[in-house]
Amino acid sequence: MRQLPPLSALRAFDATARLGSVTRAAEELGRTHGAVSRQIRSLQDHLGAPLFDKAGAGLRLNAQGQALQVVVAEALDRLEQGWRRVRDEARGPGVHVACSATFATRWLAPRLADFYRAHPDVRVRLSMTSARELRDEGADLVIAWDWKAFPAADQARAIPLAAVAFGPVCAPGYPLDEVLGREIAVPCRIAHDFTSSAWDQWSAATGRTVTGATELSFPHTHLCIEAAITGLGVALVERRLIGAELADCRLRAPCGFAPFHQGLVAIPSGERALSSSARLFIDWLTGALVTA
Repeated sequence: MRQLPPLSALRAFDATARLGSVTRAAEELGRTHGAVSRQIRSLQDHLGAPLFDKAGAGLRLNAQGQALQVVVAEALDRLEQGWRRVRDEARGPGVHVACSATFATRWLAPRLADFYRAHPDVRVRLSMTSARELRDEGADLVIAWDWKAFPAADQARAIPLAAVAFGPVCAPGYPLDEVLGREIAVPCRIAHDFTSSAWDQWSAATGRTVTGATELSFPHTHLCIEAAITGLGVALVERRLIGAELADCRLRAPCGFAPFHQGLVAIPSGERALSSSARLFIDWLTGALVTA
């Protein structure tokens, strides 16, 4: 027989640990305050030690609680991912794709109809994430361009999709002049919180440097683009993501677009073999990216 804690209490513990409050945990779980409190007490009784200390009006994990939270969070994450995978397989052929929210909304989602017309029986499930969270989704495929920081095993599995080309973009009238030399000074340079190497890669590819009197950073490329459109500064963006804005002159790219050494790739999950649905999606995506 497995030596396990009361499983019904683990969700209550996980929610309370994350939120630091029994009341907020009860609201998230749709339970009463008393029910969650009883489950926490039951878990502590089985352990023979407290898991929380009082912290003002809330609760704070003690050393035992912190250790248990790591185990419970990992177990629940794996259970959730496994459940989704089994559920999705039961519903028929499909592929779970994780990519940045900007790539998903600005480029991929508008073209999915083409994939469904070619493969009407294959479902595509999208996880739209920030660059920081891309690798935590339990997806069949992770689509990324800034992947050289990934573990070596992931890099070895990377499947090339297409080249990428980045360029500084700004609103019409913003002081970024294409005739300037290698050192380009602007009032404000816009950066991405989690792909901070992009400007350095552009400089390495072009031999030019854009420096700002100030710098703004945002957690999503979409926000960087919108900031550039409103005239806040100069953003560095992959050309596919701003085709519409360039066409209707809401943005201009006076320095053009430079190819980066590391292109866009699909990284399969290391837990299982690449499915036929995933292969179909990769083949379609490769063709769509090349013609874009």
